[in-house]
Amino acid sequence: MKPASDPTPAPLSSRTTPPEPLTDTTATTALLRRFGEELQQRLSQPQLLALWAHGSLGGGDYQEGRSDLDLIAITDRRCTPEEERRLGELHENLDSTERLAAKLHCSYVAADEVADPERSHLTWAHRELKRRPVTPITRRELHTFGRVLYGADPAALLPPVTDVQLATSVLVSLRDFWRPALDHPDRWLQDIWVDLGLLVLARATVTLRDGTLISKGEALHVLAELDAPAEVVADIRARRYDVPAPTPADPAWLARRADLARDFLGPAIDRTLTAYGPGAPADTSLPGEGAE
Repeated sequence: MKPASDPTPAPLSSRTTPPEPLTDTTATTALLRRFGEELQQRLSQPQLLALWAHGSLGGGDYQEGRSDLDLIAITDRRCTPEEERRLGELHENLDSTERLAAKLHCSYVAADEVADPERSHLTWAHRELKRRPVTPITRRELHTFGRVLYGADPAALLPPVTDVQLATSVLVSLRDFWRPALDHPDRWLQDIWVDLGLLVLARATVTLRDGTLISKGEALHVLAELDAPAEVVADIRARRYDVPAPTPADPAWLARRADLARDFLGPAIDRTLTAYGPGAPADTSLPGEGAE
């Protein structure tokens, strides 16, 4: 373990083995099979060219019933408004009959629009249709460990992501989304904000340092090296990996956890932006706790 005064993550080879993914994913397999079959029926026009999984499912850290199912569908052209409506109906039907479908997120990307990482695409996420881009982070995940559920491999359709594009995307996410989110204390009473906020920071730190993508399980060990609050790290680990999952926490702990998370993340994000943002030395590590 590196000393607390040096929060630079250790090499991956020296880290403790992350929690093992669950091996019984029968319900997930059934859901993905049904979704793929129904999607091909709905997308006969336009044609479905590929369906890929990224995130925990692609990276080997998937926990059935806890992890999201992050998917990308590539079509031969953009969907019409009527086709978009039918896709929304497909997801709503799945949500009403499949217990895991609420965690299924899918972006629909036309093949002639896939090269632009800034372009927003039709996306089903959190039980509604919206538009959002397929970020360089997601694109690098697909190239590195994307799981092909149907059709072509990501390398055949998706342009590669440069290290500069990846690092810029990580920094923009920290600066423009996660840092301002700390100004909304009520959000941090929710599990999802605490979990993603801390895990994103840990994963971003490793990616900015050496271009490596790590799983959420590996990120838990990086958080310890970054001197994150041990109580909060233990809470995240228990809810994501313990079997059975812990019972819901009491309001007093949720309030304390929110304060601990925000108090840690604010300075930690600022240090990361200073160390790796524009004007930072090309070869640098995060400053120690007393270097502000």
